[in-house]
Amino acid sequence: MSIDPDVVFAAEWTRADDGVYERTSARVVIVDTDRRVLLMRALEGGHRWWFTIGGGIAAGEDERAAAVREAFEETGIRLDPDDLVGPISRRVPRFTFLGRPCRQDERLYLAEVPSGVQTTTAGWTDIELMAWDGLHWWPLAELLSTSEVVYPPGLGKRISAILDHGWDGTTPMTD
Repeated sequence: MSIDPDVVFAAEWTRADDGVYERTSARVVIVDTDRRVLLMRALEGGHRWWFTIGGGIAAGEDERAAAVREAFEETGIRLDPDDLVGPISRRVPRFTFLGRPCRQDERLYLAEVPSGVQTTTAGWTDIELMAWDGLHWWPLAELLSTSEVVYPPGLGKRISAILDHGWDGTTPMTD
């Protein structure tokens, strides 16, 4: 499968004056009633990491609608914007994707779902099939103690605090 970076970046990103490709994204941490967190795995150049569900916000779309749409496209799980808690954090990571420098302004929401909800990768695009390696339900205790790379950093602690005490209404910046 051949992916043309020019096509990918033309569709969802703008190029800033500093040459970095930018976009705003909405992400959602899906947690089931057994306190398991659904994450995706990416592989690139021998490097592997886990990250939250989500992606770019389409023109005219609000953050919550984008998070719900992305959750369905990437996992098959149907959510309603009213199911979302947050934004529970915000981050602006810089990374390289398809050989290009990127900066993404992310808002992260939380959604709880029943245990046993089925997931699917049937909605993944060619670029997603190339870049990602699957979905995994992480028991929260395992996520808190893993040595694997998880983005955003500190995700397990933030989710644990919200599940234990409720969302405090803040949207802290994270790395």
